Amino acid sequence: MVDVLVTTAGGIEEDLIKCLAPTYKGDFSLSGTFLRSKGLNRIGNLLVPNDNYCKFEDWINPILNKMLEEQSSKNTVWTPSKVIARLGKEINDKSSYLYWAYKNGIPVYCPALTDGSLGDMLYCHSIRSPGLLIDIVQDIRAINEEAVRAGLRKTGMIILGGGLPKHHIYNANMMRNGADFAVIINTAQEFDGSDSGAQPDEAVSWGKIRGSAKSIKVHCDATIAFPLLVAATFAQRTK
Repeated sequence: MVDVLVTTAGGIEEDLIKCLAPTYKGDFSLSGTFLRSKGLNRIGNLLVPNDNYCKFEDWINPILNKMLEEQSSKNTVWTPSKVIARLGKEINDKSSYLYWAYKNGIPVYCPALTDGSLGDMLYCHSIRSPGLLIDIVQDIRAINEEAVRAGLRKTGMIILGGGLPKHHIYNANMMRNGADFAVIINTAQEFDGSDSGAQPDEAVSWGKIRGSAKSIKVHCDATIAFPLLVAATFAQRTK
């Protein structure tokens, strides 16, 4: 039921890392200095040990070596979405959404692929084995053409959180004069002028959502609202 996914670098790497080692529940108020001394990194109220990233590096480096080899021997042109699909294939773990995206041929776009631990891995790999190229231009063509080629069919957006993935999906739909349906779920407020906090009507002014579209913004934690949304809608169609 999904044609395209867009996420952050964190949405890529943490999906893979959780297949290699556990992330723990902590607390928002834990001392950063204390956690640093214990080799723990905090993401909100989640704790990720440094060792998780070491395991990630051990896992991904042979894959990057193989990708570099294929670039040279087969003239493979890597894009962020092709890299992500390859990682989904290699992780081969049913708890990974990237694995299922790969299995179902659903492209996962990440225009800021280097903005996280994955960027660190690419940086270190480029020093040890220079030459791997990742073409972002081919990906912007691909996602925009997903929207353009929808033609007379309607397009819909479900946005969890905000920021870069939200805008990337919006902007692709601008290429077809706007999406026909939009559900935005996040806790960001409009008063700070951020894209994350913007109401759907702001996107109408840009032609990213059609003026005739059905759209709504839900002010809620996406981890609470989205499972309820899916249970009441898409999941009903699988019965």
